[in-house]
Amino acid sequence: MARAITDPAEASSALAKLFEAHDHAVFFGGAGVSTASGIPDFRSVDGLYRQHFAYPPETMLSHSFYASHTAEFYEFYRERMIALDARPNRCHTKLAELEAAGKLDAVVTQNIDGLHQAAGSQVVWELHGSVHRNVCQRCGQTYDAAWVCAREHEDVRGVPECPLCRGEIKPDVVLYEEPLDERVMAGAIDAISRADLLVIGGTSLVVYPAAGLTRFFNGDTLVIVNRDCTPQDGDADVLIACDIAQAFDF
Repeated sequence: MARAITDPAEASSALAKLFEAHDHAVFFGGAGVSTASGIPDFRSVDGLYRQHFAYPPETMLSHSFYASHTAEFYEFYRERMIALDARPNRCHTKLAELEAAGKLDAVVTQNIDGLHQAAGSQVVWELHGSVHRNVCQRCGQTYDAAWVCAREHEDVRGVPECPLCRGEIKPDVVLYEEPLDERVMAGAIDAISRADLLVIGGTSLVVYPAAGLTRFFNGDTLVIVNRDCTPQDGDADVLIACDIAQAFDF
């Protein structure tokens, strides 16, 4: 197993050299990418899954809970999954800069916060969807996150209702028990399979099928940037165990 780099300065220097030496890099990230933006991750000590709610977060983020407890789902979704005040951190902005410079082909993300696009990234494969798209299940009209949070268009249960047709609004996010979008998966697989450098950041690599995308990487250098160990650390050529925003400050 590669030695883990824990010093942020050493980490940023190593990443800068790797991006400079490769022509088709891809970044594959998870919730840890956005913690520096004030959005909690899921499995760390302070993560969402360590907090106490009326139901386990995994339950409230499932399709069956959405279908059977829609009002309670929306309370959790609005309060815990939407962060309208969050801003991109240095990891997000650096990735956008690398793409603009022709050194990064794509971002593959498990996050639903839209911060990569807010930072300026153009090619972003959102494996789990986005809180910024909320779709009427009757007419297909799409509403943004601010509209959902405004709570001006609700039925008697407190569930957002389409003002055009009175249809129920469902967030365009992949809930537990739901499959990933085939088009997004195909795009992510294509990008990873063509990459000569794959940088994985801010993810525990335990959620499938997303974590299985790494098997499509055929390039020469695999980097994992994560504070905690992952099941795939043994496959990495470079391990970085420090704050990811600091590691991308180059």
